[in-house]
This record gives sequence, C-alpha cells and structure tokens, in this order.
Amino acid sequence: MSKYKITLNGKAYEIEVEEMSESEAKAATKAVVEGAEKGAKAGSSAAASTSAAPAAPKASAPVSGGAGSVNAPMPGTILRVNKNVGDSVNAGEAVVVLEAMKMENDINSPKAGVVKALLVNKGDTVASGQVLFEVE
Repeated sequence: MSKYKITLNGKAYEIEVEEMSESEAKAATKAVVEGAEKGAKAGSSAAASTSAAPAAPKASAPVSGGAGSVNAPMPGTILRVNKNVGDSVNAGEAVVVLEAMKMENDINSPKAGVVKALLVNKGDTVASGQVLFEVE
C-alpha cells in the first residue's frame, strides 16, 4: 500500500493506493463498465462511482517502429479504428481515435498512402510511444 498526498481545487487530500492483482483489476473494470452501461440505459449522466486501474498494454505491441509508423502521443484507450489494413489514407486523416484524460484525440496519418499495419483494436489500452499503425 502506498500513501500519496494530492491537492485538488486548493484542498489537500491524503490517499492510499493498493495494487490489485490482474483478476481483481478485470473484475473492477467489468463492474465499472456494467455500471456505466446501466446508467446510460437509464438516461442517467451520473458516472460510476467505482474507479478501476486501466489494463496494462499488450506485451506484444511494439513501443517503437520504423519509417511510416505512428506512435501514441500519450497513454490512453482506443475508442475507434477508422481504417483497415490495405485502406488508402490521406495525409492528416484520422486513422484511430485515442481517449486520454476524457478527451478524444484523432491520431492522423502523417502522409498519404496505404495502411500497412494496424497494431491496435477498439478498447485497447496503449502506452505513450506505443506504435498504433503504419502507413507506407
């Protein structure tokens, strides 16, 4: 258990953070998702009160790539994948949408070409610098 002191809106809080096992984290995440779905179905704008740690990024996902690869600028969750492998893409066109800090961030193609590889799927949690896709 780790103790931290944080300040929010000028008020100091002391918090304790306990590390969860992978199975505990999955169960907590499932509870949050189910709670959010129930709230959405009921027309409620209230957020789920349980907070879960994000899942670790996939171990098989490369963290750096070659020419034409596009990396995540920050950690987050993939909300949408707009293109498939083999699709044509224009420079500046959004290939994936990354949610970070409750903001949607378009991750755009740096150049016109063809999507050579998609290394993420909708719902994946990614680390900063992780390769998301490649354009050639």
